[in-house]
Amino acid sequence: MNEPRRGTLVVFVMIGMLTLPAVLTLRTVDDPGELKIASADPTPLGYTWSLSLFIIPLLTIAWWFLRHPELGTQKKAYWKTIALMAPLGFGLDLLFGRKFFRFENHGAVLGIEIPAVGGSIPIEEFVFYLSGFMFVLLFYIWNDEYWLAAYNVPDYRREAKKLDRIVRFHFGSVVVGAFLLAAAVIYKWFFSPVPDGFPSYFAFLLVAAIVPAAGFFRSAQPFINWRAFSLTFFFVLLISLMWEATLGLPYEWWGFHDKEMIGLFVGAWSDLPIEEPCVWFMVSFTTIIVFEVVKIWQATGRSLREAMFGTPVVD
Repeated sequence: MNEPRRGTLVVFVMIGMLTLPAVLTLRTVDDPGELKIASADPTPLGYTWSLSLFIIPLLTIAWWFLRHPELGTQKKAYWKTIALMAPLGFGLDLLFGRKFFRFENHGAVLGIEIPAVGGSIPIEEFVFYLSGFMFVLLFYIWNDEYWLAAYNVPDYRREAKKLDRIVRFHFGSVVVGAFLLAAAVIYKWFFSPVPDGFPSYFAFLLVAAIVPAAGFFRSAQPFINWRAFSLTFFFVLLISLMWEATLGLPYEWWGFHDKEMIGLFVGAWSDLPIEEPCVWFMVSFTTIIVFEVVKIWQATGRSLREAMFGTPVVD
């Protein structure tokens, strides 16, 4: 087994080692405690201030990033990736925000609302997605280029030029995506306590993760620094669990429409839908794949079309 495949396998084994005991333990909570809130406004501007969980680490690493002129290629790829990924988060809010989510604690936000399909969305949501994508990717780059630089691709340009094309169909990603969606639908309709509706939120997340993986995973896999990926994912997961399980759901900064969820809820975490821990893996996975694809394209020196699909044959 070559090093990139071994690295990929190790990352998924690590996730499994963490997930299995967590599931077994959390399932023992049959009677979750309830948070009793005496005040009508228990967390004034709580959601607004909580954005610093992304923004302060982002600014800290950005200081390092901007001070290194030799990272010019990475900087170009970074901004191109953010330009591709941020609209995905904005689109989720603008098109489906009111369909998937509830925002009932009006004291936790500034009160600036952005019009969206079905209502309006707090401006904090858009800052959340933008800063989230920016932090996830910048933290990965910091690990890849500094903290875990010993495990990145030594001669990126040379390896990139060996690829005849970047777009290479990865059948396994489609199979995994189809299996997960089918399992989600079956569980919701036949085993869930809320069988009405469709697991639309999970379906959206799958499409956002599977489409890039299906087209680019085979090419991106050897270039991903999997040690950097694992540290990025676990760091982001730590932030997200504190953010959602400790603050967001208990204090109703946001909530979820059960009809749009699979119906698997973590009682000990204020009925956190299982979709939410999945979000952070999918965000990290998709963002880093897109970043490496952009970086490969830049390293080849070819046009976008030629880099993606190969040089056309001229008769």
